[in-house]
Amino acid sequence: MFSCVEKSENSFWGPVRNLFGRMRNKDEDSRNTSKNKNGGDDDPLMWCKDLEKHYCGDFSFATVQANQNMEDSSQVETGPNATFAGVYDGHGGSRASQYIRDHLFAHLMRYLKENGTMSEANLKNAFAATEDGFLSLVKMASREEPLVAAIGSCCLVGVIWNDKLYMANLGDSRAVKGYFGESNEIIAQQLTEDHNVSRTEVREELKSMHLDDSRIVYQRRGVWRIKGMIQVSRAIGDAYLKDPEYTLDRKCLRFHLSESILRPVLRADPSTYTIDLQPSDKFLIFASDGLWDQVTNQAAVEIVYNYPREGIARRLLESALREAARKSETTYDELKKYAKGIRRMYHDDITVIVIFVENELMEKKVDVPAMSVIGGVANIEPSMFNILQDTKPNRSEPDE
Repeated sequence: MFSCVEKSENSFWGPVRNLFGRMRNKDEDSRNTSKNKNGGDDDPLMWCKDLEKHYCGDFSFATVQANQNMEDSSQVETGPNATFAGVYDGHGGSRASQYIRDHLFAHLMRYLKENGTMSEANLKNAFAATEDGFLSLVKMASREEPLVAAIGSCCLVGVIWNDKLYMANLGDSRAVKGYFGESNEIIAQQLTEDHNVSRTEVREELKSMHLDDSRIVYQRRGVWRIKGMIQVSRAIGDAYLKDPEYTLDRKCLRFHLSESILRPVLRADPSTYTIDLQPSDKFLIFASDGLWDQVTNQAAVEIVYNYPREGIARRLLESALREAARKSETTYDELKKYAKGIRRMYHDDITVIVIFVENELMEKKVDVPAMSVIGGVANIEPSMFNILQDTKPNRSEPDE
């Protein structure tokens, strides 16, 4: 996701694609002819874990890079009768998304340990602690690195706990559920709201909160943006849109505003949700907006339902990439030849996590090893869920 520089019109990108689209380095040429060492197909910029176990089913995990530096970070944590999924879609760089990956789950474990059970309050507190920590780093680093004030990240988290799904969301990554309807057909239900000013409701909310600022949101290059800079209305980081100290920093001209802000124009408090999981619920899809730019909610759940579980996250990525290629009048086979950076002309970095939910396994409380899977990393490590061995979900616990 871009912060300031967004996708341009096809009239601009078309000639650039024709001129540079076939540029790629020799290393990537050779890698295109072999199977991806991380389990993907022959796309050198794709990574995946085709199928792993969690306590009430399986999960499939895949990412693909488009930017010169991968700005998405992500993780799946499995534990004793609990599963955590996090998608962190960075913009302006990768430092915010990586910071979230390295700290948010740890904060959540601390609050879970203190409170003994899961709640939306725990999620909100973990988000707040992560935001405070990252902004503290920005303050320390901004004198030497002024651009760090313009780095931020969307953040989508889901936790399956006590027969419930707890979620928190900042930005426009999205969670979608696939469930059986009355006629036994698979149906998509969007579980989170997109905090993006392309939506009328989000623009109106911002205007109502900033009645003294007629330029709080306006169109730039044909796209609605907050202060002409960014499309998402909630994110971790982006200090230049939250603290006047960074707003007029002329060392950061790319993100320089013409006038100081009176108060933060970007929020870091997440929307939170608690959903009772039903026997008709079959799977959950957590993905960055790069997927949803190309594939509808319903199309995504139909793909998951109609194809084998193993490699299903990778299949969703491939569907998105084929659609991105079609829109640009090329093919996925050609797209796979393009180098990172150049690929951004066609699609965004994309992360997809598919979590299958099997009610009968949830009832049995089947324990699995506490396992941490980090997007883009081949090794699987022990998860911090280990600290909750004595704090397992209990169906008699009252919900908050």
